[in-house]
Amino acid sequence: MSNEALIDTVIAGYSFDAPAATLGVLLDGDPVVDAKIRIPLAMFNRHGLVAGATGTGKTVTLQVLAEALSSAGVPVFAADIKGDLSGMASPGRESEKLLARVARQGQDWSAKAFPCEFYALGGQGVGVPVRASVSSFGPILLSKVLGLNKVQESSLGLVFHYADKAGLALLDLKDLIELLKYLISDEGKQELKGIGGISSATVGVILRSLVTLSDQGADVFFGEPEFDPDDLLRVAPDGRGVVSLLELPQLATRPALFSTFLMWLLADLFTSLPEVGDVDKPKLVFFFDEAHLLFRGASDAFLDAITQTVRLIRSKGVGIFFVTQTPKDVPDDVLAQLGSRVQHQLRAHTPNDAKALRATVSTYPTSGYDLQEVLQQLGIGEAIVTVMSEKGAPTPVAWTRIWAPESQMGPTPEDQLRAGVAMSTLTAKYGTPLDRHSAYEILTRKLADGAAVAEAERLDAERRAQIEQLEKELAAADKERARREKEALAEQARREREARAEEAARRRYERENPGLVEQVTKSAVFKDLVRTAGREIIRGVFGTGRRR
Repeated sequence: MSNEALIDTVIAGYSFDAPAATLGVLLDGDPVVDAKIRIPLAMFNRHGLVAGATGTGKTVTLQVLAEALSSAGVPVFAADIKGDLSGMASPGRESEKLLARVARQGQDWSAKAFPCEFYALGGQGVGVPVRASVSSFGPILLSKVLGLNKVQESSLGLVFHYADKAGLALLDLKDLIELLKYLISDEGKQELKGIGGISSATVGVILRSLVTLSDQGADVFFGEPEFDPDDLLRVAPDGRGVVSLLELPQLATRPALFSTFLMWLLADLFTSLPEVGDVDKPKLVFFFDEAHLLFRGASDAFLDAITQTVRLIRSKGVGIFFVTQTPKDVPDDVLAQLGSRVQHQLRAHTPNDAKALRATVSTYPTSGYDLQEVLQQLGIGEAIVTVMSEKGAPTPVAWTRIWAPESQMGPTPEDQLRAGVAMSTLTAKYGTPLDRHSAYEILTRKLADGAAVAEAERLDAERRAQIEQLEKELAAADKERARREKEALAEQARREREARAEEAARRRYERENPGLVEQVTKSAVFKDLVRTAGREIIRGVFGTGRRR
């Protein structure tokens, strides 16, 4: 195909009667100012992909698309991984180089700031805190986030049912964790059996999964006040769509936290938004930068949920764009649902890179380009583009020079961000965390009361045991004293018996030998002894004696 034919084909393919967002202009050596590359607003809810190697301009493309949507009155949500998108709150900076570039590509450029709202998960950052209650998540969604199997998911559902029945509000993670701990405690084991016989081992698995999720930052995400997703659908007083930017500086280390938030947000929007079918412009467009971090190591449940959401949320008027390094970063089932493609430079430095390049080329419609060569030759800010026309057919493949953003490329200074967040009406709505009386407080009190009762029972048992021991010791002492008294009485009785026996023996002897005493007293020797004794006594008394 000649250059003229290619240009004509592109001009015809991107000439829409319906409102459209301009992405850039055709590049045929030089920019072709009459060949503007546009995406019909009505096709944004058919989703899309922005891919390219690091440093090739993906974030700038995202910024240009967000500006175009905002200008068309379409609210935008974007995960601001590196903080660069915060520059949308500040007008761009003029320079000779910039003005020369926009002039060459026929862009009517002027420095503009766009209406932005800044958010941070659980207040971990500068933005307005975004939180969600555990109850609003529900057991099914939470099970998917935790990667639970069917048995564990069913068990978690019973736990939620018990909480509802018992009037235990599950607002934050500590509520659910405390409830699970209670159900496997001595006080709660019986109630655990009463709700379906959930095993303690299953509860232990769920507890460990919750602790892991909490360590990734979910402990501050779950709570109140709960974020209302309708706040993402706002339009500024001047009619431009509000650009909501979620600060995620630590996504690489906390992918589960973002996955948790994403699944809840999309599920809530899908549930709350009415069916609208095909609309002139979407109600909201999501941009998920660094999508490879989102899908890397994701559970099958999460992938299934994302795939289902991408398929069905179109009918709610919501569009989703994934921004990543190569198309292979996005699961095939998801990739198949993406209608618009913006492919920046791909590199083929390794065999795997070359394979990925060939796979990418094979997914594009037939064109006059040697895409395998062109994709490696693209400069910074250039991309190969094909989108869905207003009729739903793929547009011609176009080598595109992306327009320059009208807002600031690069972060807005933090002091300006903080000032903007402080002035936001949403700060008053979500800024102060709430910690209402919920399951944690109820169960903590219940367990404390149970512990107090148990401690009182223990002390009472100790006192009873001490009394019983004292009584035993007193009884033993009484028994010992009685034994000794008995022994003493027995000894006295024995001695009395012996004395009586000796007396009886003496008397018996005297009766048996009556003449002995008489013989002694009548003998001459006894008489002489008596007389001698008498004389000695008289001599002692009177000092005299018989003369010799």
